[in-house]
Amino acid sequence: MKSERLLSILLLLQTRGRVPAHELAERLEVSVRTIYRDVEALSGSGVPVYAERGRHGGIALLPGYRTDVTGLTADESRALFVLAAEGTHAALGLDSAIGSALRKVMAALPAPHRPGAELAARRILVDPVRWLGGPRPAVDLEALQDAVFSDRRIDVRYRHSGRSAARDYTVDPYGLVSKAGVWYLVADRDGAPRLLRVDRVEAAEVTGEPVRRRPGVELADVWEELRRRVEDRSGAIVVEARVRRPWLDMFVRMNGAYMTALPAEGLDDEDWVPVRLAFGDIREIRQLLSFADRAEVLSPSEARRELARAASSIVGLYADDG
Repeated sequence: MKSERLLSILLLLQTRGRVPAHELAERLEVSVRTIYRDVEALSGSGVPVYAERGRHGGIALLPGYRTDVTGLTADESRALFVLAAEGTHAALGLDSAIGSALRKVMAALPAPHRPGAELAARRILVDPVRWLGGPRPAVDLEALQDAVFSDRRIDVRYRHSGRSAARDYTVDPYGLVSKAGVWYLVADRDGAPRLLRVDRVEAAEVTGEPVRRRPGVELADVWEELRRRVEDRSGAIVVEARVRRPWLDMFVRMNGAYMTALPAEGLDDEDWVPVRLAFGDIREIRQLLSFADRAEVLSPSEARRELARAASSIVGLYADDG
């Protein structure tokens, strides 16, 4: 709608200052001619907006002009108050800031939208931490935040999974990502993307060197690439198994990350339910032993042999107790 487009132009100019007409046209998905007509409409309604042509020209508001119109719809107002759990902001040292910001937004909302926003804040809670996640080490994000916001390289001492000794690296950070309650530093190391769990960073020091990111690459791009790598199961060991029906829900909760699909429906009369899983390493299959005789691996044979070896080791460990 034209009214929404006019308000979008006003808010963009208020936030960005001078903006080229072609950029406004691209963002609002209209023609440059339409943008100039909209500028005339804003000017006619009393908004001190003007256009400058030429290489360094653009659309701008007169210096000092601001409007207290938020332009938020009812749904947008509610969405602002359905935010991540306080733990995320606390880790960044922003707990008090987010509360203050939301109070200011609430005060600026159109009166009809305030009850809906308040209700959303009371009725919706987002907790990013998984059930039974267990105790986690304290995470110090201060130095990493400093590097991210100052665009500086950072020296880290990092302990890889399964290794007792940490190693030293110099990395070029793109940013920080919180996924399911776990913080990650997304960075380049020697020009290649890397994902570092923050709770494995034993020491971090911001250097005086400017960051050396790959041109045109943003945090979201690198995260998407790394996320795909983690979730990519090509070349994985595919395991066919079956689970006793009463234990199926628990099996899915505990091993859902390895399942290639949800169990087939329409098998209510069967005591055993077939499942398929994909593991990146043969040793990961050992975790299925936690279900004892309530789950059975059918194939491949190497998976059955791995479980047999693990079970034999367990028997040997406890055999002396009779």
